[in-house]
Amino acid sequence: MTPALERRLLQASVALASTVSLTMGGLSILRSADILQGMSPPFPVDLDSHYRYLSGLLLGIGLVFLSTLPRIETKQIVFRTLGAIIVVGGLGRLWSLIDAGVPSAGHQFGLVMELIVTPLIVMWQSRVARRCAAP
Repeated sequence: MTPALERRLLQASVALASTVSLTMGGLSILRSADILQGMSPPFPVDLDSHYRYLSGLLLGIGLVFLSTLPRIETKQIVFRTLGAIIVVGGLGRLWSLIDAGVPSAGHQFGLVMELIVTPLIVMWQSRVARRCAAP
């Protein structure tokens, strides 16, 4: 596979993976914790505020990943930083699984994205950066 083709595949994969952050972040800002299984309003104001704030961070992560697409091979620092943030969040979700029990399928999907898919994409971006920089 040529470096250019691999770069395009990475761009497409990051765009697809970003839809998770963009969709869930945006919907959760609009709907608050109502989007969660078994939750219904009215929510305590502090819970609503915190949930929408964290949802805004999720939306922002997706937007920053999208901003890397045009020159994805030069964005290693951004990828590593966002990847670290996502993995730390995934570790928090893993702690919840251990401490509180197994969450719904959507949250299990999030855990896979955070602790498996994201590190793989970060490593892939590093590979593409190396290959595109090589003469």
